[in-house]
Amino acid sequence: MKKLRLTLVVALLAVVTAASAQMNLGVKGGLNMSNFVYGDEVTDKNMKIGFHIGLAADYDFAYNMAIQTGLFFTTKGSTVKYEGLVDAEYKENLMYLQLPIHLAYKLDVSPGTRIVFHGGPYAAYGVAGKRTAKVGSISGEWDVDKMFGDAVGQYKPFDAGLGIGVGAEFGRFLVDLGWDFGLVNISNRSNGNTKNQNAYLSVGVKF
Repeated sequence: MKKLRLTLVVALLAVVTAASAQMNLGVKGGLNMSNFVYGDEVTDKNMKIGFHIGLAADYDFAYNMAIQTGLFFTTKGSTVKYEGLVDAEYKENLMYLQLPIHLAYKLDVSPGTRIVFHGGPYAAYGVAGKRTAKVGSISGEWDVDKMFGDAVGQYKPFDAGLGIGVGAEFGRFLVDLGWDFGLVNISNRSNGNTKNQNAYLSVGVKF
């Protein structure tokens, strides 16, 4: 019995060690450029500039193949600009915790450098937000931390969709360019159909 227990412990340690060797953790952050899609079209071409930051995990399960995931704080939303006798700008800033699960293929181009193609689903949950408006030189802010809920003027907190991207690894350092397209209608209006879309540029480092 003692030999069996010792064997199980050794086997468990071997599995944990192998998994640890294949799992890389790091941090990533960068620039977001987001907008809303109403129905099947974007009614305003102005992107809302935001950011994302979080913990990234990369699990290499086969040669040049990996599962990329992590947990990120990310901003989405939209900016609408009006030009006339008085210029105006209306901005909705939605803040999410987002979990992507991407399948990645890594192409070796030189020692220590790889091009990474990746894609897959994501799930996100709204945690905060605000609306701002600027008319001429007058600006205001309201509904802070009340962007998500069941009311008509609020958004559903759950969001999910698909993402694709391409990046590069330079040893411990990485850069990434991608795009997320929401598939969930986040509008509470009976005839509303609002989805998130977001392009991003990330830089990161592995521990």
